[in-house]
Amino acid sequence: MADAADSNLAGRIAFTYPDFNLYQAARFFIVVAVEMQSVAVGWQVYEITHRALDLGLVGLAQFLPGILLFLVSGHAADRFDRRKLLIICYWGYLISSAVLLGFAFTEPHPRNVYAIYAILVFVGVVRSFNGPAGRSFLTQLVPEEHFPSAVAWNATVFQSASIMGPALGGILYAASRGPSVVYTTSVIAAFSAILCTLRIRAKSPARAREPRTLKTVLAGIHYIWSHKVVLGSISLDMFAVLLGGAVALLPVYARDILHTSAWGLGVLRSAPGIGAAVMAILLAYRPLRSGVGTTMLFCVAGFGAFTIIFGVSHNFALSVAALILVGAADMVSVVIRGVLIQIATPDEMRGRVNAVDMVFIGVSNELGEFESGLTAHWFGTVPAVVIGGAGAIIVTSLWAWWFPELRRADRLTAASEEVG
Repeated sequence: MADAADSNLAGRIAFTYPDFNLYQAARFFIVVAVEMQSVAVGWQVYEITHRALDLGLVGLAQFLPGILLFLVSGHAADRFDRRKLLIICYWGYLISSAVLLGFAFTEPHPRNVYAIYAILVFVGVVRSFNGPAGRSFLTQLVPEEHFPSAVAWNATVFQSASIMGPALGGILYAASRGPSVVYTTSVIAAFSAILCTLRIRAKSPARAREPRTLKTVLAGIHYIWSHKVVLGSISLDMFAVLLGGAVALLPVYARDILHTSAWGLGVLRSAPGIGAAVMAILLAYRPLRSGVGTTMLFCVAGFGAFTIIFGVSHNFALSVAALILVGAADMVSVVIRGVLIQIATPDEMRGRVNAVDMVFIGVSNELGEFESGLTAHWFGTVPAVVIGGAGAIIVTSLWAWWFPELRRADRLTAASEEVG
């Protein structure tokens, strides 16, 4: 009985730190705001143009700023107070939702799509700074020995918000028959995130200012390239999700294949988050003990297989179930990668390393959305998703061969020590 109680306490240990709780509350609000906005933008754009390619451009507009600014944003996270950077970024999200709200009251017209793309480029700029600052700031909120628990719960909160955000966005869009209420709620949620972050007491420790040389600018890239377990894990996730991601095409599936409404789109968008949240909670209470590399490879292959099932399904319940399993499989690599990078990386360069990792994530997510839209434009929606899922399985097989260090990785803590 005592052992069970001790196990439960160990699983929730991160929540004994008040600043961690405030950070998670802020993160929950901001993710809800962004996800609601994403559902509204996707449905709005597709209603205006009825072209899958335009949904791909939504992802591309948010991805390009991250590619162009990752060196700058990484340095900013290592040079300035990360808490203040987060507050500025949350204001940026609030402003983007407010501007989209203004456009929601205009008459729908194809030219409006270009204005929406411009706003999404601004969102991409904000995200390029928010990612490295937020991920680096997490390490300042809990001691290192409790960080694996913090990573798992951080992922759980993110996925919980990813569940609520799309579902709430879809319901509000359907109920109000337009995006205005969704964008208004996003503004309120972003402001709540700002208020929570202002209450956080933890501040970035003083860090020695490095000279601005090419070596220091590229330090994050050099670090990841020289540590093959880290390189293998983040590149595997990048290529698998790049090829296998079907999120950008969900409006097409909802409307033309599964024949559901904006509410159904919200459910589909939430499904991967449900699977990911359940898996993250499981990993918080039952952390990976052995066979880390093999487990990661197996789950990424499962991600591809479940994507194929979703691609060929014409049944709403089966499609939701497949997306839940897609999210659960993907969460395993998220936790493994998060612990490896954050624990092993020195604090003074965490911003730059996380900025590089955010580029990998951006390639897999936003560029993956563009890839999905483009392949759907060329081959059709269902073939595009099936081909992408098969590609994720092929990539997993290749990475198991090319990165034996990843395949042989046994314990997560040992791997982190080896990386460091």
